[in-house]
Amino acid sequence: MAMSENEVITSRLHAVQVEVALVLGDLTVEVVDAIVNAANNHLAHGGGVAGAICRRGGPSIQRESYTRAPVPVGEATWTSAGDLNAKYVIHAVGPRWGEGDEDEKLANAVQSSLDIANRPDLEIKTVSMPAISTGIFGFPLKRAAEVILSAIHDWLNSHPDTQLKIIRLCLFDRQTLNTFDSLLDDCFGD
Repeated sequence: MAMSENEVITSRLHAVQVEVALVLGDLTVEVVDAIVNAANNHLAHGGGVAGAICRRGGPSIQRESYTRAPVPVGEATWTSAGDLNAKYVIHAVGPRWGEGDEDEKLANAVQSSLDIANRPDLEIKTVSMPAISTGIFGFPLKRAAEVILSAIHDWLNSHPDTQLKIIRLCLFDRQTLNTFDSLLDDCFGD
């Protein structure tokens, strides 16, 4: 079954046999077990990718999110996925640029999302995430790409027996995609 109508631009196979793919397209149409939402700590999904997820997935995502809030910056939680082509939405709370310790908080948000995706009871094999914190939270794109890719690489190194098979970075514009693509080999090699 196809992951979605989104275009896979490039991918690398990590040593633990998990594919890390860069995808150009709309996160809300990804056909995966879980998508990652770039959320605020109150899980109030009004704008950005969070708003788009709720608009496409329906009001149940927001209702369920309120029962899980608040979530500390750098951590994540999950809800069902409503009408999306996924089983779960993992809500990662990334940092706002300028609040301090942004790199660490962003890496923690990514790794917390992967920890949830790796829970045996959720049976997630495929996950797709956006460029967390690079939108309205103002995290500089190149720096965020470095942190996100390194966080994924480090997480995979420390979880050699992960149930995950595919981690997709679903990037909504060519500039974001090109930035991640320019750094992919630094983290994952050829």
